[in-house]
Amino acid sequence: MATIKLYDESAYNTEFSAEIVSAGEVDKEERLPVIFDKTLFFPEEGGQTCDRGTVSINGREFTVDHVSIDKANTITHFIHIENESDIALFKSGTKVSGKINFNHRFSNMQQHTGEHIFSGLVCGEKGYNNVGFHLSDDIVTMDYSGPLTDDEIAYFEKKANEVIYRNIEVKCEYPSAEELKNINYRSKIEIEGSVRIVTIPGVDVCACCAPHVRRTGEIGMLKVMDHINYKGGTRLSILCGYRALAAFNSYAASLKSISNTLSESKENLAESVTKLKKEKGDADYKLRKKSGEILALKAANIPADAENVTLFTDECDVNEVRKLINELTEKHSGFVSVYTGTDESGYSYIIGSKGRDCTEMAKVLKEKYGAKGGGKREMIQGHVAAPMKELYSL
Repeated sequence: MATIKLYDESAYNTEFSAEIVSAGEVDKEERLPVIFDKTLFFPEEGGQTCDRGTVSINGREFTVDHVSIDKANTITHFIHIENESDIALFKSGTKVSGKINFNHRFSNMQQHTGEHIFSGLVCGEKGYNNVGFHLSDDIVTMDYSGPLTDDEIAYFEKKANEVIYRNIEVKCEYPSAEELKNINYRSKIEIEGSVRIVTIPGVDVCACCAPHVRRTGEIGMLKVMDHINYKGGTRLSILCGYRALAAFNSYAASLKSISNTLSESKENLAESVTKLKKEKGDADYKLRKKSGEILALKAANIPADAENVTLFTDECDVNEVRKLINELTEKHSGFVSVYTGTDESGYSYIIGSKGRDCTEMAKVLKEKYGAKGGGKREMIQGHVAAPMKELYSL
């Protein structure tokens, strides 16, 4: 049987009473699936996560871990069971009371209504459909069927916030089948049975099952956090309301920390970081050059009659290492091995030889230390986590 969806009557109610219809078997995660005759819990549906909250029976409170819905519109609550004896409480006909976490619900409402505004604007001006939507506790993404430029995204973001500031009423209703025929609405899927239409006048008309805010002003703000090209279209990440505020606070705290560390004003951080990056690049280059010179000095002290050569170095230019190995393989008949790194971080290696098969060494390194890498008979390279003293003895 279909569960009565109390969240359709009001997205702002937080408590309800219901009657148990049935209960299943406890699953591996110690959750008991329970069906009520009615519920305020919005299930995982339409790309959105489910509500959180609790249910109470005879003064005992239980956590609702998950909520799902099937094609028959039956909503199942997966309730965390700590003691096996508690299962007996969930009998058919038993009265229960439920309470949803409204902070979580309202956050989802802000995000979802914000998505409708942005998608409605994009569809209205570009003709693109929203072909993918995901609303979790951490991220909100929308996939559009066509490309959007940086300027266009900035434009739609500004337009979306203008809609929010206008505080437009958001209407959620179930029109009759006859009325539905005359409504031009967005929908990602074909819908059977009653269709719930969410309307933001002058902005968007869309089929949607989720709770929404009463007026757009409750969203607070909408911020596009990221966007990428995706399957010929555009994938956008947004945050609205409290989530956008939390993100801004986090970024502001990070900027303050960096500003304090560099003793630089926030306004000049970009220039300062660019300068530091260049300075670091120059210093790294000089260090690699010095390491190469030291490596060459070590190589010069190797006895001419040595068959195998094993050298260790700090960060060094890979081209310099290859050049040195090629020079040494002309003088030494065995393996010439150069390891770059430390015992703690592991070693990147390049091994060459003119007279030996380097893949034999690769096999030893893999079998003995689980080394990753590859190459040919003449030269191999890769990374290995092993102590210096053991690598010396190979």
